[in-house]
Amino acid sequence: MIEAGTQTARPDRGSRDHRRPVEGLSQPELSAWLDARGLPAYRADQIRRWLFRKRATSFEGMTDLSGALRQALAGEFVVGSLAMQQCLESRDGSVKYLFRLGDGSVVETVYIPEADRVTLCLSTQVGCGLGCVFCATARMGLKRNLTQAEIVDQVLEVQRRGPEGTRISNLVFMGMGEPLANYDATRGALDVITDARSGMGISPRKITVSTAGLLPQMRRLMEETRVNLAISLHSVRDAVRSELMPVNRKYSVAQLLECCRSLPVPRRKRITFEYLLISGLNDLAADAAELAGKLRGIRCKVNLIPFNPHEGSGYRRPPDPAIERFGETLRARGVQVNVRRPRGDDIQAACGQLYHAADTSAA
Repeated sequence: MIEAGTQTARPDRGSRDHRRPVEGLSQPELSAWLDARGLPAYRADQIRRWLFRKRATSFEGMTDLSGALRQALAGEFVVGSLAMQQCLESRDGSVKYLFRLGDGSVVETVYIPEADRVTLCLSTQVGCGLGCVFCATARMGLKRNLTQAEIVDQVLEVQRRGPEGTRISNLVFMGMGEPLANYDATRGALDVITDARSGMGISPRKITVSTAGLLPQMRRLMEETRVNLAISLHSVRDAVRSELMPVNRKYSVAQLLECCRSLPVPRRKRITFEYLLISGLNDLAADAAELAGKLRGIRCKVNLIPFNPHEGSGYRRPPDPAIERFGETLRARGVQVNVRRPRGDDIQAACGQLYHAADTSAA
């Protein structure tokens, strides 16, 4: 394991600097800003390509813009909203970045290299307010939502810090927070990330947004985007799921699955159900058989996630034979199954392990 000390990604702008991160502007907003100054709309695409394709770190470096425009931009906006506080490298090659925000809060982003892809796990909130008892992030409570710029900048900062030519192929919104509880910023970030004209140009097919099951926002996401949907399920028994996930008291298992059946999911796509396996709670073959029955009629796949231990949790990971038995029971009933092996668990970067104590000393 390699640990890097505190590093600053951007100079401290100071508490009196009220300039906005330019990454937070939509293409129409940037075009309107230019139009108000009598400048042509095509400049918006130039600026965005500098930001999201060339990963510029300042307006001064945008050399095909006039000096007057660069000065005007610098007077109202800044490039970048994050500072890297720490970088931890796992023995399996995964990397966890701790990014400090302008108010001193810290979020975590995880880089996961594999043989055929490089996946980045993004955070959308400082902490989380849903209270899932198996998740370390829930211990933080919800501090605040991230802005669109703070979500987008996680991708940009990791790309800047990786080896020359580093290309993020897949994105998963599975880090700190509930993405759909911060819907507008998440949707705005997706627009930038998937924009093939002047954004990052990452295909929606390579992006997965995970939710604990916020039904109205799930429908909006499927109607308004073409990204993949993953749902934290973990049990199809209301008593068990309510114990694990308080959101189930608002949206029951039956309501959640009925919503899934009615979602406008394209024919070539499947909903992913994430199922955390916890020893003695939801890991029996009978649980698998019941799960398969409840999912009948939904075009889906199941990711089995053996529990990743973290401080303060009393749950345990099932033994390997129980995990294998659970998966085989699902497969025998026609369910597509993937057993997710932990990545970055030695640096507390695996699913359910992200946590950072409150710290606003830099605010």
